[in-house]
Amino acid sequence: MKTKCLTIRDVAEAAGIIASGGLLGIPTETVYGLGANGLDEKAVHAIFEAKGRPQDNPLILHVPGEEWLERYCQDIPAVAYELTDRFWPGPLTMILRRKDNVPDAVTAGLDTVGMRCPDCTVTRAVIEKADVPVAAPSGNASGRPSPTTAAAMLEDMDGKIDAILDDGPCAVGVESTIIDLTVQPPRLLRPGGVTLEELEEVLGDVAVDDAVRRLMAPGEQPKAPGMKYRHYAPKAPVTVVKGDPDMTAGYIVARMGEKSGILCFDEFRGYFRGHPVETMGPVSDQAEQAREIFEALRAFDHLDVTDIWAQSPDDEGIGLAVTNRLNKAAGFHIIEL
Repeated sequence: MKTKCLTIRDVAEAAGIIASGGLLGIPTETVYGLGANGLDEKAVHAIFEAKGRPQDNPLILHVPGEEWLERYCQDIPAVAYELTDRFWPGPLTMILRRKDNVPDAVTAGLDTVGMRCPDCTVTRAVIEKADVPVAAPSGNASGRPSPTTAAAMLEDMDGKIDAILDDGPCAVGVESTIIDLTVQPPRLLRPGGVTLEELEEVLGDVAVDDAVRRLMAPGEQPKAPGMKYRHYAPKAPVTVVKGDPDMTAGYIVARMGEKSGILCFDEFRGYFRGHPVETMGPVSDQAEQAREIFEALRAFDHLDVTDIWAQSPDDEGIGLAVTNRLNKAAGFHIIEL
């Protein structure tokens, strides 16, 4: 199979791929996703095969608006519509009770499903035209850093999927926030583009799942994507150093090896001369860190490094999502100063 590159003028062709059971790379404001007809079990299984994704890792259904929720969900709490009013279209996924028309392949056999309306006009148009929800995880080979450009997705998926719809770089850069509305208090399963603080403004008390800050045990069942496995990882092992940026930079300088790669804030690039360095934005710019983190991690796979040292952002605001992805890339190998 040769993977075709589509543009935003190719909505009808892209929708036809989804409707006919094919695999399509879809742009969103967060990352590029690997999409298929979420009601077609065979097409959904093809997502797992293309990614090499574990079968117990559930997928998210993407819809064009809140009016589609009742097609696929039941027992929808009123607060779900408060969240959609504020955050949809946008980087928020809600876990809700599913209806029987949602295949087990999407939910990994759970009685819940993740629902999201992406803030990407062309992708919503494709979903509307196909007239089916699009099941889509991030468009990378399983375990690798998520793609935030069509070119990065093509690197992993060329020859494995029918086409990629190119709408330029993603504006947010980390995956959607996932909030479980089937429990009380609502539980944050994955931090993302909608921050914990923003959720608390609507929901009040929000519990934070343990998996946000640790690896799940082998026997635990994930309720949402990105919870259980080592994710977002380059080939070389990553060590995260958490603390004051000046201290973490000094710590890394004292311990980096001859072929160590360094992931750092822009201001500290000069500390690591002679080493492959990727930056993730200034210390104070969490939004830029979110946009840059995956491309920076991916870049190390094209460099001659044996290991990677990484400075850690703060975990306030969207920084919680960035640190979550970085910690997972490191398999939670974290040094706290």
